[in-house]
Amino acid sequence: MKTYSIVRIGDAYVVRAGETSVLKVASRRQAARLVSDAAELLDAEATPPSSPQARTERSIARDPGIIPDPHEVP
Repeated sequence: MKTYSIVRIGDAYVVRAGETSVLKVASRRQAARLVSDAAELLDAEATPPSSPQARTERSIARDPGIIPDPHEVP
């Protein structure tokens, strides 16, 4: 996992991952929320699913409102 930090530069806050500046935001609260969300997402991604069903739940479902391509319909 990377080390995240928040650095104030002028009136803005810069979110950094390691030594790399990633994002510039106006408020410290927003920067802290972004760091927290990023850490949670990376932790969730690093944890392998325990069963095939868990993998299915994490997959992206097709939107039923989208009309399929006529060439793909049987």
